[in-house]
Amino acid sequence: MILQDLLDPTLDASSKGYPHHAQPMRRSEIGAQGWNVLRGDLPLPVAVIRRDALAGNLKWMQEFAAGRGVGLAPHGKTTMSPQLFRKQLDAGAWGLTFATVGQLRAGVTAGAKRCLIANQVFRSVDLQGIADLKRAHGGLRIAFLVDSLAQLELIEGWHVAQQGVEPFEVLLELGLDGGRTGCRTHEQALALAQRLRSGKATKLVGIECYEGLGATGDSGKDTAYADALMQRVRDIAKACDEQQLFETGEILLTAGGSAIFDLVADHLKLQLSRPVQGLLRSGCYVTHDHGTYHRFMNAVATRMGCGHGLHAAMEVWAAVQSCPEPGLAILTVGKRDISYDLELPLPIAFVKPGSENLTPAPTDWTIGGLNDQHAYLRGTGPEHQALRVGDLVALGISHPCTTFDKWRWMPVVDDQYNVRDAIVTCF
Repeated sequence: MILQDLLDPTLDASSKGYPHHAQPMRRSEIGAQGWNVLRGDLPLPVAVIRRDALAGNLKWMQEFAAGRGVGLAPHGKTTMSPQLFRKQLDAGAWGLTFATVGQLRAGVTAGAKRCLIANQVFRSVDLQGIADLKRAHGGLRIAFLVDSLAQLELIEGWHVAQQGVEPFEVLLELGLDGGRTGCRTHEQALALAQRLRSGKATKLVGIECYEGLGATGDSGKDTAYADALMQRVRDIAKACDEQQLFETGEILLTAGGSAIFDLVADHLKLQLSRPVQGLLRSGCYVTHDHGTYHRFMNAVATRMGCGHGLHAAMEVWAAVQSCPEPGLAILTVGKRDISYDLELPLPIAFVKPGSENLTPAPTDWTIGGLNDQHAYLRGTGPEHQALRVGDLVALGISHPCTTFDKWRWMPVVDDQYNVRDAIVTCF
């Protein structure tokens, strides 16, 4: 994979949302075509990114991290978009986070020099992949998670069979009972850290946890939960430092999803015997959403005593294709096109054919269900009764990750829905 093919690939009508009549062209040429979503220049459904909201989100989150004295290593799995990776790095991100070595490869090709894999790595093919990437990219830094002796034994078994492979940088992961991965007790974590220090296959460079799955949106509960978890992180970091188990000039402490990142940020600053780099790994902030993260962000804004810092930048546009009965309109969008894993999409606006004036969706409009290619738009008021076949409807999302992975490309639009740029994805 060469950089041009990643950052500026050729797109054509084999990708949904791309105009049927348009010739194949490089991604960078799309913004000059004069296309407009509301005029019907693109087939529907189409997922779009609002340019100004995207820019605002990038700026706000980077300033938040800097203001708290920590770095930002956004989770790339949210978008898997090389163009958005570059925007995050250009905005000042410390590096990028990924979940797999395959994802990591795309990020490194896009220009990331410092990467975290917020997951356990243990299979030979993945360990070899990391080693190959580091050989091919001088100065590349990659650290992944370790949470068990069983995983470490697999790493050591592969490493001892190799010749001249450097030790892997690893982060010790702490977890919660009933949760996902991570050491459950202080004693287990410290014993594993000691074992990491004594071996030749790994170098312990920091401590990691993920708090997002326990977030509720209730500030009182979330604060108590985050404080308790982060105290465990701090305690094990201090213990590892006292026993000289870290093998790095700069210790990494990292947490922070997209839900309660404000509650963990201050805990990532810690005085140890060597410098500490705190890292937030929020990913969904880049486009935010209209549902789950919108509600979490409202709680963040209340706790911070400031205005809402992030704004929904992604929308999926569809057309009314049938009005088969009163109170029901069927839209040309479905599970193949839009998130539905956390909650169903939210109607946010509509426009009549031939008009470019958006009308906010009435509060009684809901998406009652999705099929593969159809959405059930229900409502009781006069605006819904006035819907006709051909009307355009914009849907907001809840959880951007599972909309991004349904699109090979997305137009980037201005406030008038003129297509000004485009991004591609590489899931």
